[in-house]
Amino acid sequence: METLLSRLWKEEQGQDLIEYGLLIVLLSLVAVASLHIVGRAVSDAFSNAATNLTVTL
Repeated sequence: METLLSRLWKEEQGQDLIEYGLLIVLLSLVAVASLHIVGRAVSDAFSNAATNLTVTL
């Protein structure tokens, strides 16, 4: 058991894959958050445009 734990501690083959996976998750979270913010701004812009059109007509 001790040799197995020692070998797992020293091996680094899966480390890169985990780091890339974590990086992809982080970038995905940032993208979702930014889309939420941009979506709200676009929605507000269209609401303002619709309000202005109905007032002038």
